[in-house]
Amino acid sequence: MAISVERLRSLLRVTEPSVELVTSIVEEHDDYVVERLRFRLPGGPEIRGFLTRPAGNRPPGPAILYAHAHGARYDIGASELIDGRPALLNAPGPTLAREGYVTLCIDMPTFGERANETESAATKAALWHGQTLFGQMLGEQAAALTWLATRNDVDPRRIGMTGISMGATLTYFLAAIDKRIAAAAHLCCYADFGTLIETGAHDLHGHYLTIPGLLTETSTGEIAGLIAPRPQLICVGLDDPLTPPRAIQRAFVHTHSAYEAVDATNAVTLLEEAGVEHRETPPMRRAVLGFLARHLS
Repeated sequence: MAISVERLRSLLRVTEPSVELVTSIVEEHDDYVVERLRFRLPGGPEIRGFLTRPAGNRPPGPAILYAHAHGARYDIGASELIDGRPALLNAPGPTLAREGYVTLCIDMPTFGERANETESAATKAALWHGQTLFGQMLGEQAAALTWLATRNDVDPRRIGMTGISMGATLTYFLAAIDKRIAAAAHLCCYADFGTLIETGAHDLHGHYLTIPGLLTETSTGEIAGLIAPRPQLICVGLDDPLTPPRAIQRAFVHTHSAYEAVDATNAVTLLEEAGVEHRETPPMRRAVLGFLARHLS
């Protein structure tokens, strides 16, 4: 029997804080708008965020919660949305705005303006307090989702989520435990964790993903399967050391079975690209944009 959402949330130690918008600076570009945002956590620091949206006023429409990557580039964080990163074709924010989406990305702990604390230190502190850094990240993403859903230009029934690498992991985990994510598209980080341990590839992941007891109760494929019957697009490169083919296939057996159990196999797609390492490709970008258009329009 697959793990329940409630039990998974308990293992992750997810708590959703409330976030309060402190400031918003609007920048008008030719065909899209950037909002530079600052949020405040209760009793905690301010969090930097970026939002891109179509130019002009519009009725409530589709939106994207975008989760940034890791890549040991602690300096990037949420600015990935408007500036891009080496693993991406280009900055996704302007592209998504031109496609009609309001897109929000916030700095995760230890990244961007929060890089004054190391990932190792944050992971240890969380574990010593009976929490997990990944659970904190997911809670903050959920809080950002709550804020995004309240905007006048967003239809809360049409919010998707996407990201690459760490952003991919955040995407399928949050979609698994939060049904407000209407569709999930993730790139370059879907693989069976147990298989990664067998091959030694698990050490390529950051400390943020340390979740005590996770593999004694569930697996990557089962977690992604909790998204069913909502649409899910999984994009991977077959030469990516974080997603070796055997680990992909072991995970997908469980994910596909979960969709099959609810008669929704047409809602899950696995895009595998031969000769591709840990990076976005033009076919991946086309697949993501097509997927979002089909399921959020």
